[in-house]
Amino acid sequence: MPLDPHLAGVLDFIASAGLPPMSAGTPEAARAGFRALTVDARPPESLPEVESVEDITVPGGAGPRAARIYRPAVPGPLPTIVLLHGGGFVIGDLDTHDQTARTLANGCEAVVVSVDYRLAPEHPWPAGVEDAIAATRWAATSLATLGGDSRLAVAGDSAGGNLSAVVAQAMRDEEIDLAGQLLIYPVTDRRGSYPSHEENGTGYFLDLDTMMWFDQQYVGHLPDVDVTDPRLAPLHGDLAGLAPAVVAVAEFDPLRDDGLAYATALSAAGVPVEARTFDGMIHGFADMGRHSPGAQAAVDETVALFHKVLHG
Repeated sequence: MPLDPHLAGVLDFIASAGLPPMSAGTPEAARAGFRALTVDARPPESLPEVESVEDITVPGGAGPRAARIYRPAVPGPLPTIVLLHGGGFVIGDLDTHDQTARTLANGCEAVVVSVDYRLAPEHPWPAGVEDAIAATRWAATSLATLGGDSRLAVAGDSAGGNLSAVVAQAMRDEEIDLAGQLLIYPVTDRRGSYPSHEENGTGYFLDLDTMMWFDQQYVGHLPDVDVTDPRLAPLHGDLAGLAPAVVAVAEFDPLRDDGLAYATALSAAGVPVEARTFDGMIHGFADMGRHSPGAQAAVDETVALFHKVLHG
């Protein structure tokens, strides 16, 4: 299927700005650019309304971390979702993923706890992993005051999908039951080489140079990193007994096959999986519904699949 024409227009607009690639700049510049593309370019009235939004702090791996609770306008008790934002472990924050948090809260009829984990290169791996695990562990002990019932899930896109997969394995090992894991174009395997890397390596928003730059910020300066450590590459972990998963990937994404490989491995390990490849979509489509009806349809289907996992 051809590239979604609305998303092609978004890519043309970005290219016409003539800005240097993210991989040629600093983390600070990358964060500012990503915020401009998401928060600053998003009309406030386009955000889905929820019943309430509350800023809190939650435990992290080395002290408290900022977090935000989203409650939908539906009666409880409700499941709780810990949301871990994307951004290559370097960029992204609570504000850049405000739209995603609100969409999940409403569409999944769940309380969403969005977590501001530490970012590289100031806090390289495994700092973000430690924060994500600590925050989810806290949520597991706070369900009565969050969603109100025993259902706890994790969700994330891209780097957040990686962290969600890592957390799902960690919670299984700690005998904390999760109701589900939502992995949107997740990073799961640092070692693998997949056809989508070459097919979609340039020209589709996320490119290989940027992926390599993110990787360098996250772990490139650390000595003796094991690329198969499951806390870094969850594809290489023990996948038996994990929570049911929804894995959503985009046709024109270098990470497409990475995510599909994880879905296949989960299924082979006996984990219930719903995997979707959304034709015509690019990396980042989860926040592009206002630009593209096709992207919005992909988001709606993904959220509906996760709603079914949580509510049956």
